[in-house]
Amino acid sequence: MNVKYKNQLNLSLFCVIIGAFISTVIWLFLKAVSLTSSLIWEWIPGKSHLPFYTVLVCTAGGALIGILRKRCGDYPEELTVVLGKVKSEKRYEYRNMPVMLLAAFLPLVIGSSVGPEAGLTGIIVGLCYWAGDNLKFARGNTREYSEIGMAVTLSLLFHSPLFGIFAVEEDNKEKEIPDITRTSKIFIYGLTIASGFGVYLLLSHLFGAGMEGFPSFSAQELKRADYLMIIPYILCGCILARFYQLTHHGCEGLAGKIPPVWREITGGLCLGIAGFAVPAAMFSGEEQLGILMDTYSEYLPLLLIGMAFFKVLLTNICILSGLKGGHFFPVIFAGVCLGYGIACLVFPDSAGHVVFAAAVVTASLLGGIMKKPLAVTMVLFLCFPVKMFVWIFLSAAIGSRSSR
Repeated sequence: MNVKYKNQLNLSLFCVIIGAFISTVIWLFLKAVSLTSSLIWEWIPGKSHLPFYTVLVCTAGGALIGILRKRCGDYPEELTVVLGKVKSEKRYEYRNMPVMLLAAFLPLVIGSSVGPEAGLTGIIVGLCYWAGDNLKFARGNTREYSEIGMAVTLSLLFHSPLFGIFAVEEDNKEKEIPDITRTSKIFIYGLTIASGFGVYLLLSHLFGAGMEGFPSFSAQELKRADYLMIIPYILCGCILARFYQLTHHGCEGLAGKIPPVWREITGGLCLGIAGFAVPAAMFSGEEQLGILMDTYSEYLPLLLIGMAFFKVLLTNICILSGLKGGHFFPVIFAGVCLGYGIACLVFPDSAGHVVFAAAVVTASLLGGIMKKPLAVTMVLFLCFPVKMFVWIFLSAAIGSRSSR
C-alpha cells in the first residue's frame, strides 16, 4: 500500500478512536453526575426530612472541596486557563487525573451554579497528552490533538458540532505546523466530532443520557416591534455582561482574603442559602431552562430580571470561592431569564416576542463575556430558530465590542 494512503488511513482510524474514547469518558462522567445528583437531591430528601438540608449539603460539599484542593492542587482549571497552558507551555499535566475527576465531579453534584465544560475539558486535554506520551503515532502532534479534544468536548456538551471548533480556533492565529495543515485539521475535526457524536448518541440511546442539552426554542414570527427593540435588547445583554465582569472582579478580591478551605466552606454556605431561598438558582441551569420555557408567564417580569442578575452573581461566587466549573451554561440561563423578563415588561402580550428577546439578549451577553461572536452564534444556533441567525451574530458581535 502507498505510504501516503497508509498514513491517511492510520490518521482516520486514530480520529475515530479518539472521538469514541472522548465521548465515552464524557458520557460516563455525566451519567455519574446525574445518578449521584438524583441520590443527593431526590432519593435522600424523599426518605428523610432534615432541616436546612440544602444548606448542610452545600456547606459540607464546600468543606470537602476545600480539603481536596488544599492537599492535591487547584482543580478543575477554567477553560481559558487550560487553553492558555496548551498554547504557551505546549503541555498540560495529567498525572493528577483522579484528583481532576473528583474536583470536577464534586461541585456539580452539590448543585454549584456552574457547568461541566471546564472540568471535562481539562480531563480530556490531559488524556490527549497522556496519549501523546504513550502512543507513538500521536507523539508528534500532541498539542493539535489536545485542541481537537477540547473542540470535541465542547461540541458534545453543548450539542453543537461547530461550537467547539470556533471556540478553540477563532482566536488561534498561529501558523500551522507542517505535519498538520489547515485542510488536514478540518478533516480531523470533522471525523473526530462525527465519531464522538455517534458513540455518545448510541450510549445515550442504550443507557440514557447524563445530560440532555439545552432545549430548542420554538420558531415565532418576527414583528416590527421586535426589530425596534433589538438595540434595547443588545444594551440589556451588555449591561448584564458588565455586571458579570464587575462581580467577577469583586468576588475574586473577596475570595483572596479568605484562607483556603474556609473559602470553599463560605462558598458552599452562600450556595446553600441561595438554593434554600431560590432553588432554581442552583445547578448549571440546563434543566431549569426547560422549565422556564413553559412557566415564564407565571412570574413577574421584574422577578425574571432579578433572577438573571442573581444567577450571574451566584455563578461568580461559586467559581471564585472554589466550587468551580464552567460559566457558559449558567450564563445562557441568565440571558434567557433577562430576555424573557424584558419582553414581558415591554409587551403585555409577550407570547410572540420572548424568543427573539431571549436570543438577542443572550447573544450580546455571551459576546461580551467570550469575545468570540462566531463561537457564540454556533452555540446558540441549535437553541434558537434558524431565521434569527443573522440577529444572533450581530448581537454577539456588538456585545463583544461593547465591553472592551
